[in-house]
Amino acid sequence: MDWQDLTELTRGQSFVVERVRLVANGVAVEGQFEPPQLAALSTDDQVFVAAFVRSHGSIKEMERIFGVSYPTIKSRLNRIAEQLDFVESDPAPTGADVVDRLRRGEISAQEALAELERTR
Repeated sequence: MDWQDLTELTRGQSFVVERVRLVANGVAVEGQFEPPQLAALSTDDQVFVAAFVRSHGSIKEMERIFGVSYPTIKSRLNRIAEQLDFVESDPAPTGADVVDRLRRGEISAQEALAELERTR
């Protein structure tokens, strides 16, 4: 079963994965794992996102692939984007990050303390 099969099976309902097995070495991990956000999209939207990535985000290329207009592509991208949570691309530094920067001399001890206070 792949994500597309799972997407069809769940029909948009939320679900939790409770067991993951690594095929190469047979190790299994049990717990509660959230599936990736893209797995919650319809199969058609997953295909659309994959095509968008493969076309390097070129709307002109997407128009050619799907045979639709610019506004149609933009509308669909906006609809898909509304279904996805924003992923923080510049997360707050961890305590280890701050200490590493201090060791490299990139920040002073005072700056390190201030950053560590903010990470609490």
